[in-house]
Amino acid sequence: MMNSTEVKLHWLSEDHPPSAGVTWGIPWKEGQLSREDALSLIAGASKAAVPLQSWPAAYWPDGSVKWTGHAAAFLTEPPQDCTLMVGKRDAEQSASFSPLTVRETNDDIVIDTGAILLQISKTGNSIISSMTRNGVTLCTGSELIAIKETVNEQTGSTIIREERYQSRISEVKVEQEGPVRAVVKLTGSHRAVDVDESWLPFSLRMYAYAGLESIRIVHTFVYDGNAEHDFVKGLGISFRIPMQGRLYNRHVRFAGDSGFLSESPKTLHSRRTKGKYLELFKRQLDGETLTDEEMDDDYFKGILDDSARWDQFKVSQLSADHYKMAKRTQAGCSWVKAAEGRRARGVAYVGGSGGGLVLGMRDFWQKHPSGMEAQDMTEDEAQLTAWFWSPDAGAMDMRHYDTETHVESSYEGAEEFRATAYGVGNTNELMIWCRDAAPSSQELEAYARYNESPPQLMCEPAYLRSQGAFGIWSLPDRTTPAKANVEDKLDGIIAFYQREVEQRRWYGFWDYGDFMHSYDPARHVWNYDLGGCAWQNTELVPNMWLWLMFIRTGREDIFRMAEAMTRHTSEVDVYHLGEYAMLGSRHNVVHWGCGCKEARIAMAGLHRYYYYLTGDERIGDMMDDEKDADYATVHLDPMRAYFPKDEHPTHIRVGPDWAAFSSNWMTRWERHEDKFYRDKLMTGIQCIKQANFGLISGPTYGYDPETGILSSMGDDNWGRHLALCMGAPQVWFELSALLKDPQWDEMMADFGVFYNLSQEEKDQITGGVIRTERFEHPLLTLALAAYGAWYRKDKRTADLVWSTLLTHHFAYTDLQHDAAAVTYVREMQEFEWMNTNEASQWSLNAIISLELIGDALPETEPSAGQAAKC
Repeated sequence: MMNSTEVKLHWLSEDHPPSAGVTWGIPWKEGQLSREDALSLIAGASKAAVPLQSWPAAYWPDGSVKWTGHAAAFLTEPPQDCTLMVGKRDAEQSASFSPLTVRETNDDIVIDTGAILLQISKTGNSIISSMTRNGVTLCTGSELIAIKETVNEQTGSTIIREERYQSRISEVKVEQEGPVRAVVKLTGSHRAVDVDESWLPFSLRMYAYAGLESIRIVHTFVYDGNAEHDFVKGLGISFRIPMQGRLYNRHVRFAGDSGFLSESPKTLHSRRTKGKYLELFKRQLDGETLTDEEMDDDYFKGILDDSARWDQFKVSQLSADHYKMAKRTQAGCSWVKAAEGRRARGVAYVGGSGGGLVLGMRDFWQKHPSGMEAQDMTEDEAQLTAWFWSPDAGAMDMRHYDTETHVESSYEGAEEFRATAYGVGNTNELMIWCRDAAPSSQELEAYARYNESPPQLMCEPAYLRSQGAFGIWSLPDRTTPAKANVEDKLDGIIAFYQREVEQRRWYGFWDYGDFMHSYDPARHVWNYDLGGCAWQNTELVPNMWLWLMFIRTGREDIFRMAEAMTRHTSEVDVYHLGEYAMLGSRHNVVHWGCGCKEARIAMAGLHRYYYYLTGDERIGDMMDDEKDADYATVHLDPMRAYFPKDEHPTHIRVGPDWAAFSSNWMTRWERHEDKFYRDKLMTGIQCIKQANFGLISGPTYGYDPETGILSSMGDDNWGRHLALCMGAPQVWFELSALLKDPQWDEMMADFGVFYNLSQEEKDQITGGVIRTERFEHPLLTLALAAYGAWYRKDKRTADLVWSTLLTHHFAYTDLQHDAAAVTYVREMQEFEWMNTNEASQWSLNAIISLELIGDALPETEPSAGQAAKC
């Protein structure tokens, strides 16, 4: 369709690695890119061709491509920028390119990147059967490890039992097989070593790129135990590494805060290490291989024979502020502390004379308690283990914080006690680099930087907006003082939460990525112990706020915030199996604690940003899993406390329930061209059109997931603000671009204008059947109000939107400089009125209002009296 289009790409970080494999996404306007169009990638100033692999990620209704996914491999330091071109085939530009190959048999899969050979078995317990580089085997097997702890408390004694489990593969699937990138997905569970028992299902993907010596692993597990007695003591993945050469030519490296622990099972350090021996020791610390000729000294060899043989090494990060490195000679002997520090960087190396593996764990200290361990360093085969949950810590406690629920006192959502961790998950990422020799300190530093900020290509914000990606939003605009003030406040809210994550230590395996809900100024702490006021769990869609802030600015620090929140909320806050599968848990002290299990927490609309921008397959799985979330409401009616069982299978609100379903169906439709879900979406829209007042009616309907039919239950049967503050406008704006249905657009506009009308004005439209008391919290509804003002050219509504935004604390508070100094357990800074609901909604609504009604933004700041109204 288009034979000459260029898309400029930039790196998320200015710190470029020496080599990298990268995957990213690009949006396209309807009709701009056909399935047959050729695509190619060229490097910045040199215009050199870069090998490219491309695939469609979503489609427009006319069959043209809406999103593409791309993979490229940079064998040397990547260029400053790249350009994707339409109309010229990559193969024509890359005659010298050696493609990655994948060979599949009945027993295994072999990936040859040209730099390493990776063998994956289809059965058994080994995740990786072998890895070789230049004919040298660097890994002879890899398996997942789980340790279950059971506690038996008897009179006067406590008996603790630990059982070891290892991975058992049930299915292996090649998802991509080159020429640039290969993706293999493994699924299975952890099976007990000594008894016939399994638990903790997992999925794991391995990514390999042509010409590169690295493998990326994305690992997800789901908790399916009984929280009362099934405690996870340890969870990780181990790699067996052949140990060649003398003990003094074997090396262990652990990254600390800024440097590295450099050790060997046979260190050359002794009280006699002086002169030439000291020089040899320094070379050993640098990872050099010492020859037999250099070490042919009977006196010094005698000293070494007398020195200790260190067989095991580990680093344990048990909190966000402390790690410990230690080593020991053998099991049964004490661990000797080697170092302590604050935040280890999650990189290790283990190898011998023939080479070894570098291992990087993403978010190592942020997702404590984590660890890395090297064992059997004096044997023919060592083990390097990455501990997602370190066994040096206490076992995971998946129980609830109480045995009853607290609705009235603590804002917990339902009287029923449904606090269960059964079915929640967690995802972690690893990088493995195959080495033919121990890395230098400079190389280890490069690996550590890569681990902290993996390379990522992105489209420019202006391009994303020009293509209509992710609906309606604005680019930063400081052309007037008033607009500059709003931009400053948007940046200030981000800076506040970045500071708060660090100040309040919102870290940990089950917590990292989430924010807290609301604040307690009396104690100077967030409401960590107050029911529904503790963890946010996607309430009022902070995911969408962070993603819109990223795509409009392109800032890496915001991307990392949004990425962490997406990883958390898509796994921890969502049920992946069991009674509540496809639903998520509302905000609570414990992430899975609230009795309200709702579809909105798990909806695809929250996570599609990350999927389309990065091509992340795990999020793709999760969005596919949500396509039939409406069926889960038959078992657990979201309105069960207010509407008794009747002729309808269940009851739902047009928002957030049907809005969540519509995000799932829209995503399924555009990703897979699945007309069943398109038709289900259209059925619901037709039902809403038939309501007396469109989207204004209801908002609760009888619902049948088999047909998708919404059955009217009256025009005014519940409050409206939840219909608009849980992501519905953002989903529906995107849906509008697919539907091209003027009546749907009009219904959205009418709802937005109607919301803030007086009772008298509402009566003129509805004949008095809808009460204004049902339309609360105007701040939370301003995205659709701004849309209505824009669509209807309604100045009064536009003025109301800006008045509501500009008289809120966020509009006139300098969050970066005006915090009050307080003392909690240490000195801190606070804003006593802060809450994440309004931070998220103010930001989202300001971003959208700047785009739709930016010209209506008044230049005069609100008076003190106006501001006091908030």
